Amino acid sequence: MRSVLEDWRPVVDDTIASLLPREIDDAYLAERFGDATYAYDSTAIQRALADPVWELLDRGGKRWRAVLFLLFVRAFGEDPDAFREYAAIPEILHNGTIIVDDVEDGATHRRGEPALHHSCGTDVALNAGNAMYFLPLKVLTQNPAGLSAETRLDAYEMLTHELNRTHLGQGMDIVWHNEKEIRVSEPEYLEMCACKTGCLGRIVARLAAIVTGRTEDEEAVAKYAEEMCVAFQIADDVLDVEYAMEEGGEFGKGLGNDIREGKKTLLAIHASEHAPAEDAARLEELLWAEENTDEEVLEATRILESAGSIEYARGVAEELSSSAKTQLDTVELRSGTKSQLTAFADFVVEREI
Repeated sequence: MRSVLEDWRPVVDDTIASLLPREIDDAYLAERFGDATYAYDSTAIQRALADPVWELLDRGGKRWRAVLFLLFVRAFGEDPDAFREYAAIPEILHNGTIIVDDVEDGATHRRGEPALHHSCGTDVALNAGNAMYFLPLKVLTQNPAGLSAETRLDAYEMLTHELNRTHLGQGMDIVWHNEKEIRVSEPEYLEMCACKTGCLGRIVARLAAIVTGRTEDEEAVAKYAEEMCVAFQIADDVLDVEYAMEEGGEFGKGLGNDIREGKKTLLAIHASEHAPAEDAARLEELLWAEENTDEEVLEATRILESAGSIEYARGVAEELSSSAKTQLDTVELRSGTKSQLTAFADFVVEREI
């Protein structure tokens, strides 16, 4: 799976660059946004939009959402190259959400470097992140695959529905983050993940089904993608704790970032219910603290480990990954592509970085 991602990433980045080039000029602005009423300041737009976006993209990221879209297109019997502009939609949306999330969460790092609001300023980061919610809609306007008006409307309505749901998930996460007590139930946590992380996966699968005319399979592939993305989120939280326990590694978000941010992850929810009362109370204190020392981060990870929360969360991620793969059983796919889609579901829980 890593080789598939590596092969497709340059294609994805070239496609994103066709929508948002590294260098902004007046000709691009006029083409994409219409003639200026008075005069664009292309230098300012360069610094406020293109520079921060490409700073984040150049740091890394596997582009797996875009690659998964292209794989779905192939699985549905179509040529991925004919729809590659649409693959940029979920990838741009994803990177926009993490810019805004990092501001809201008070994150310190992203992909091994200071979060964008630290390197570029909060105002620039928020403007760039918000713009990335809307830039992908230009693909539907330009209609590179020659879709019918009805198909384009279906895609637009799907995008607005799913993006609204992402904000439900983020809203829950923010409120929980601002509460000292860990009062969240496991079903509520999974619903938050299904909205916040799962909706981007659903966009990938549903958009592929819509643009290729396979709407009869839209529900099944959306469920596959949603469960896979929830598994991805839980596995991501497990990795964050495991790297903190190892006191090393360049994991991308910073050492023990979820603990430092006071995240109410599945691991923390499980520990609050299964750890001794004294340990559960101490975990709440550590998550609520304004700042944590490295020693306090490691103390929190030991509480999670002793409560069996790390293994429990890993097991939930694996169960969701397995369930995701079964969703494909009713979908007619091009020969050989089902194994690649199932490999994606395995990859999200088995990866080490």
